[in-house]
Amino acid sequence: MNWSLINKALNIILIILVAGYVIYFFYKQPKYKSGEKAKDFTATLLSGETFKLSDLQGKYIMLDFWGSWCGPCRKENPELVSLYEEFKEKTFNTSGGFEMVSVAIETKKENWLRAVQYDGLSWKYQIGQFERFKSPIATLYGVKEIPTKYFISPEGTILMVNPTISEIKTYLSENQQK
Repeated sequence: MNWSLINKALNIILIILVAGYVIYFFYKQPKYKSGEKAKDFTATLLSGETFKLSDLQGKYIMLDFWGSWCGPCRKENPELVSLYEEFKEKTFNTSGGFEMVSVAIETKKENWLRAVQYDGLSWKYQIGQFERFKSPIATLYGVKEIPTKYFISPEGTILMVNPTISEIKTYLSENQQK
């Protein structure tokens, strides 16, 4: 048996696997970074109202991409509900408030509606996108996996990409009007 040839083949396979992983890792990264301006979009809310992200300028915004079929998203929803309940009526040093905007990456409206109700997602800004990752808002923000979150400043600048709920609570608490 030619061990030299086998060793070379295994090394090539290892290099291909590592390169594939690195490419995949960068492919999955959100499109925008902290410090960039959040892109405006128009969508229809669960209530049927037309909504523009820029309508919320002057407030902190948690833009959350999630799905009813996503285990990690559903597991995190109670924390998002808690975050919203804690800060929805607060005022901050540099803003008039805090809002949650949820963009559901879905294929079936019924599943989305059921999940919103079951998980107690009580905020007004609920958007259903039914083309999964090819939906207009997911494409605009370069969302290729969920959950993906953008925390946006009152001026419309992205403050954090994929922050933890704890990081958001800390940030909002530190900037809360005394």
